[in-house]
Amino acid sequence: MNDFSDILTPGTVVAGLSVSAKKQLFQQLAALAEKNGGIDARVVIERLSERERLGSTGFGGGVAIPHGKIEGLGRVVGVFARLDQPIDFQAIDDMPVDIVFMLLSPPDAGAEHLKALARVSRALRDRPFLAKLRGAGSDDALYALLVSAEARDAA
Repeated sequence: MNDFSDILTPGTVVAGLSVSAKKQLFQQLAALAEKNGGIDARVVIERLSERERLGSTGFGGGVAIPHGKIEGLGRVVGVFARLDQPIDFQAIDDMPVDIVFMLLSPPDAGAEHLKALARVSRALRDRPFLAKLRGAGSDDALYALLVSAEARDAA
């Protein structure tokens, strides 16, 4: 199932986010998580930075899936951003990143966290779907694509 309505809300999907570096990106993603989910932005930045020190979450093709585990979360939550301009992410293919899907999970959600990562990764490796995400003109259009992915897969 590639319908992300269980982890995204309209307020956590942004088209045209303007950042110049990974640190600034994490600050913006954390601010969205705090505004829309009440998750402490400082903790989000810490967890994403800790994970990134282990190795880049940029997996190629201009896509990154930064992720971390946050105390107090009841479920996996996501924030999706399409960047105005690609940024260096030290991705595996050395390509700059313009599509970012952040995932935050409860500390004890091992299997759920891995399943969410796999779902996101699978969807964002789909070139036609990725092209649609890159071409969407607004936050609402992006959100509609991300929550109706299941219908796309069934077609």
